[in-house]
Amino acid sequence: MIPHDGRIGLVLMGGGARAAYQVGVLDAIRQVLAEAGWPASRNPYPIICGTSAGAVNAAALASGCDDAGAAVCAIVERWSTLHAGDIYRTDAMGALGNAAHWISSLLLGWIVRTHPRSLFDNSPLESLLPRLIDPHRIARSLESGKLRALAITASSYTSGQHVTYFQAGEPLAPWSRTQRLACPSVISIDHVLASSAIPFVFPAVALDLDGRHEYFGDGSMRQLSPISPAIHLGADRILVIGAGQLEAGTVQAPHTGSQYAYPSLAQIASHSLSSIFLDGLAYDIERLSRINRTLSLIPEERRLHSTLRPIEILAITPSRRLDSMAAGLASALPRSVRTILRVTGGTDRRSAALLSYLLFEPVYTRELIALGRNDAFARRAEVLALFGLGSGEPLRTCVAPPAIVANR
Repeated sequence: MIPHDGRIGLVLMGGGARAAYQVGVLDAIRQVLAEAGWPASRNPYPIICGTSAGAVNAAALASGCDDAGAAVCAIVERWSTLHAGDIYRTDAMGALGNAAHWISSLLLGWIVRTHPRSLFDNSPLESLLPRLIDPHRIARSLESGKLRALAITASSYTSGQHVTYFQAGEPLAPWSRTQRLACPSVISIDHVLASSAIPFVFPAVALDLDGRHEYFGDGSMRQLSPISPAIHLGADRILVIGAGQLEAGTVQAPHTGSQYAYPSLAQIASHSLSSIFLDGLAYDIERLSRINRTLSLIPEERRLHSTLRPIEILAITPSRRLDSMAAGLASALPRSVRTILRVTGGTDRRSAALLSYLLFEPVYTRELIALGRNDAFARRAEVLALFGLGSGEPLRTCVAPPAIVANR
């Protein structure tokens, strides 16, 4: 079969430990493509965009796109053996001391003279990333044409701008929209650290923007159009891998007796993080679906004289609730982290969403990888259609129902 010769864009969303799901999907797609005759070393994603923990996977994938199959296997192996201590400090001084300082600053700021940067110290992640990401290999792949562009998105606490930093193999014009802009740059470890800095949980990172330094945090904040960077960078077919279940309707909150239970600090944090990480993708997919339907009403000969083009998209998101999968697994975390979660109410099942973002332990990540594989294998026909390896039937844009909301 002849693969599709268009530019396929890969969009990897954020979600802390939930991003293990993405590598399961990528591994299954690697196997599906191999069975269809796709060369193992050939990079199937010329345009790669990542946000938050998805930025880590995106940059790692871009680093190894000169041998794409091996790169995916290496990422799967890393996530399968990952522990919380590889991401943030879990020793008593690093975890409890840092958390106590942070909480004291919130409550007694007039006494505490030094201001902590975050609830957790993610210096282990800063040490881990250079073993996963090689900026020089990314640059060589861009020069050779094995990769067209890599984009990492972060959000500025300083100016409020939502910034997509991108590195391309050929000159591409940056773009600017309301409260979001694109900036050509050489992608570094700092860009990935900034993009994955979950608000309050991990510290902000200083990045250059128009010749000045601003402090950036998680790219999922204020991310109204997560699919947009891939389109701007030239993708005409897009694979989106989310890190949260998308379904129509809302989920009833648990309650005690006839009254809803008052939310704990962790429950409020869980709700906030779900809003940051999940809602934007659901709305952007719905918006893209509406645009595609509108374009289908315009005669093809008229579309040829415009810059508008339909975008085919396949969105693969978890078929199960990832917070439910994390519930009851807090015991896998080091005692220091469990203590912090217990104080904030984070071990309660109502607050399992917060736990699901911090549970970097094999007992959880391996289950997510397995779920990702199963979900991708279930979409085998659509995956093959996306890459032009199917029966010849065009890929239908796979979107959620119009009334979709993000399931927490």
